[in-house]
Amino acid sequence: MTSDSLPPDVSRLVILPSYNSGRLLRETALAVLAVWSPVWVILDGTTDSSGKEIKELAAKHTDLRVLHLPKNVGKGGAVLAAMQEASAAGFTHTLIMDADGQHPTEAIAPFMALSQKYPEAMILGVPVFGEDAPAERVHGRRIGNAFANFETLGGGILDSLFGFRLYPIAPALAILTTIRTARRFDFDTELAVRLFWQGVRPINRPVPVHYPSQTTGGITHFRYLRDNLLLVGTHTRLCLLLLPRLMRVWKLRKKWLSLSDTSWQPDASPPPPAR
Repeated sequence: MTSDSLPPDVSRLVILPSYNSGRLLRETALAVLAVWSPVWVILDGTTDSSGKEIKELAAKHTDLRVLHLPKNVGKGGAVLAAMQEASAAGFTHTLIMDADGQHPTEAIAPFMALSQKYPEAMILGVPVFGEDAPAERVHGRRIGNAFANFETLGGGILDSLFGFRLYPIAPALAILTTIRTARRFDFDTELAVRLFWQGVRPINRPVPVHYPSQTTGGITHFRYLRDNLLLVGTHTRLCLLLLPRLMRVWKLRKKWLSLSDTSWQPDASPPPPAR
């Protein structure tokens, strides 16, 4: 752990869901371990060499634990399994981030500090795209963001898809264990919206996102037609479910927007890191 990172926190961990992430899984796990512990990797039916490599690494690092699902169940299903295990182990909060080097480890400590200050909140990353970002990722998410904005009546979910997020485990489990959706590419969208509906405060913070090239080990499992159709179904369902919740969601919107910590917007200067 580096000298400028936070001290160990026995209630918060980092979870890396991974499906055939290649060599970047080991590199990402090492980078995270340098700034935070413990770190759990959940192998979601992994069949490539990354599973063997991360298990060998875990044998050398007591702060790294590997969970292995025999079949691929999707990101949401894998995170649910890891959250259930983490809750049983006494953890209360978890930061979820991609296992393929897209997210900077420098953002971990500020997110953890913000969660320590506001333990009731979900801390949501808002992507800051670079020139390496695929155009379909940058422009395609605008529709999903507009729907998430409608489903929360503009209550403060600034990006519906970004995977760098810190969740309080108990309310997340209360939702995920009672629905059969939010198991694959719909996970980040549906969980954030439903947590908002349940009264969990959203706090947004900018996070740079990097897309590794294939030559450096970059891998994507995003399928444009399949995953966008899944999101269409998700937003249709959430819009219908919003109707009987309108008054509650409106009150929550007013409550959260009245707090200064939720006022950051993507076109504003990034706020200083939490202390």
